[in-house]
Amino acid sequence: MANARRRYYRTIFLGVAAMGVLVWSAMEQFGISQQEMLELFYGVLIGVLAMIALAAILVTVWMLVRRFLRRQPGSSANDTEPPA
Repeated sequence: MANARRRYYRTIFLGVAAMGVLVWSAMEQFGISQQEMLELFYGVLIGVLAMIALAAILVTVWMLVRRFLRRQPGSSANDTEPPA
């Protein structure tokens, strides 16, 4: 189990390091300014947050539709009397 955990953390570290190198190389090799990188980052952040918000709205609508469709026709919440 310790090996799996170590592999997991190593993968996360390598992924973050690779992203850092990608940003650094874009800034150094292609002459992208720090201001432009921040603008790109904010644009991506807004896009991701919009996708998360849209997904939350769609899941909420989906759950409400499922709840509505699962109700039995002819039954109501006030029918608490047992049959005679």
